[in-house]
Amino acid sequence: MYTYTGKMALITGASSGIGEAFAHALASRGMHLILVARTEARLHELAQELTHAYGVRAEVIPADLSQEYATSTIVHEVQSRGLVVDMLVNNAGFGSYGHFTDVDLQRHHTQVMVNVTSVVDLTRAFLPGMAARGDGAIINIASISAFASIPYMAVYPASKSFVLSFSETLAAEYRDEGVRVMALCPGEVKTNFTNVSGNPSAPGPSMTTDEVVAFALKNLERGRSFVIPGAFNNMMSIVWRLLPRRFFANAVMKSLKSNPPSSVRAETGRKEVSAVK
Repeated sequence: MYTYTGKMALITGASSGIGEAFAHALASRGMHLILVARTEARLHELAQELTHAYGVRAEVIPADLSQEYATSTIVHEVQSRGLVVDMLVNNAGFGSYGHFTDVDLQRHHTQVMVNVTSVVDLTRAFLPGMAARGDGAIINIASISAFASIPYMAVYPASKSFVLSFSETLAAEYRDEGVRVMALCPGEVKTNFTNVSGNPSAPGPSMTTDEVVAFALKNLERGRSFVIPGAFNNMMSIVWRLLPRRFFANAVMKSLKSNPPSSVRAETGRKEVSAVK
């Protein structure tokens, strides 16, 4: 069993969605928190809520993970405050929906910085300390889309495939050193993700953020390297893995031809999104 009480977790994208749900779930288990997101005012509000409700310490570090030196800023703040990261939840992320060349290049770049680069950089920063102590946990939020190729979302599934592979590899490398690494691959979650990305909702039932987080923590305690919440999502992931990747991509493309993305929808500005499907 994994022990939470008295330890400290750093959560990115903590201001809403799955990140906020992780903050409440971990605080209720006695963990102190480091809350990271772009929206500083909301982070302070959440920190007060958590401290009042659970009596835990809640630190706030505002940061934009799309920026080149965001991770360095976070690590510096953690060290200067004398904090120790026992659990890392790489949750921040977002997606775009549109023809690849219609979506602004900077948005593609920003998506890779948040979904991939920040995950690698923060893991590299805090994993050595966990291994040295012989105890630690890392939860990387991937997606059910990590198992599929999805037209009009060229970058997002690719970024989540990276997160899944990255997590499974580290889980094998560091299991004997006492560090648990797990990729969480949710499907449709009741958050603001769809509105921000502009893509149609995924098929199947949606889950609440609390359901997803409870499932994640239960399986972290079991030592799983990746998990897919929901029976429907598990079934779909198996189907996607069995079918030729080209077959699935062509089938999705055919289904979307009646409602192709417009360049206007594809270039909507990024908002703070902590939930990723």
